[in-house]
Amino acid sequence: MELGESAAGGFPRVREEPEGEASAMDESLSLGRIAGVRVGLHWSVLVIVALVAVLLARGRFPSAHPGYSPALYWVVALLTSVVFLASLLVHELAHAVVARRNGVQVDGITLWMLGGAARLRGEAPTPGAELRIAGVGPLTSALAGGVLVGLTWGLEVLHAPGLVVEAVAWLAAINLVLAVFNALPAAPLDGGRILRAFLWHRTGDRLRATRGASAAGRVLGWLMVLTGLAAVLFARDLSGLWGALIGWFLITTAGAEARHAELHSALDGVSVGRVMTPDPVTVPYATTIDAFLAEGPFGPYRHSAFPVLAPDGTVAGLITMDQVNRTSPKMRYRTTVGDEMRPLSDVVTAAPGDPVVDLVPRLHTSPVRTALVVEGDDVVGIVTLNDVNRALTWPTAARRKQPEPPS
Repeated sequence: MELGESAAGGFPRVREEPEGEASAMDESLSLGRIAGVRVGLHWSVLVIVALVAVLLARGRFPSAHPGYSPALYWVVALLTSVVFLASLLVHELAHAVVARRNGVQVDGITLWMLGGAARLRGEAPTPGAELRIAGVGPLTSALAGGVLVGLTWGLEVLHAPGLVVEAVAWLAAINLVLAVFNALPAAPLDGGRILRAFLWHRTGDRLRATRGASAAGRVLGWLMVLTGLAAVLFARDLSGLWGALIGWFLITTAGAEARHAELHSALDGVSVGRVMTPDPVTVPYATTIDAFLAEGPFGPYRHSAFPVLAPDGTVAGLITMDQVNRTSPKMRYRTTVGDEMRPLSDVVTAAPGDPVVDLVPRLHTSPVRTALVVEGDDVVGIVTLNDVNRALTWPTAARRKQPEPPS
């Protein structure tokens, strides 16, 4: 989640993005579900597959075991790249499974250029849960590396082809390297989350712990950027660019985590019902686009998205002005709102009593950046990131004050 600073008051601010703009790690290809967790690939994963394949097929394999055909080097290198991605997936699945066991919902896993990301909905409830969720990642990679070391030894004893042994040995080494690197005490690495769990346990302050882990992440990131660029400039080693890229990713992500923690602290205890726009304008399912446009503009209503009601009065979906504008003017007289709307299954929903801080990341990954607030079958409100920003401009005590129950 990307955050910025408001220009006026210095409050945390959630960045609004236009409909249809993809998140940096939105999946491009769905692989279905594994262990009940949705798994997808981002297009940038092709970069890491190509990079690993080139380094192995053109470098390590021919150097260590000359005499094979170029085609065989490429086949083994590509297979090794795929197994490497599978090991990254196992690492992220371990995070997801342990997170669910500790009461944290998991939206899915996306593999991309710099590894993988398990999208968790909400925060770990305790330092102990944070430690378990973070620690299982490096432990899984270390275990995988150990198993592959044993497999390498077994293949050598059985006198397997040298190229196969080399591929398994590389996979063993890279998993052990990943385990060590991920265990470094710097956010957003797993070791940074372990550090945050330790600081949280010691201080009792989640925000202070996150600031400490994020600061460590920025320091590590700058060290990697500087050493990577130095390797390129002084040693003519282009592989330093990869280290510099990872370092820059650590810097930006650690900063984003710190700002997210500030947002979490600012909105702690605030419910969706206090942020939403109540009683939004609704549109019947069978209304034509022409008839819908004839009713606008909608006066004091602040949104460009509208709940769509089924014939029985229950909420069926959401229509946005972007969807309306994409409808051909010649077809608007016979195209209904129901034809163009996003069905409810594709819309972010929340209950009035849900914590708004848990809704923000879901809003940020939604194509329309809008959530419907529902009670039973009825829509009672609508929320956008701008609504959250408006709430953040109010003093803390006012934000957290809950309405008195009726006497």
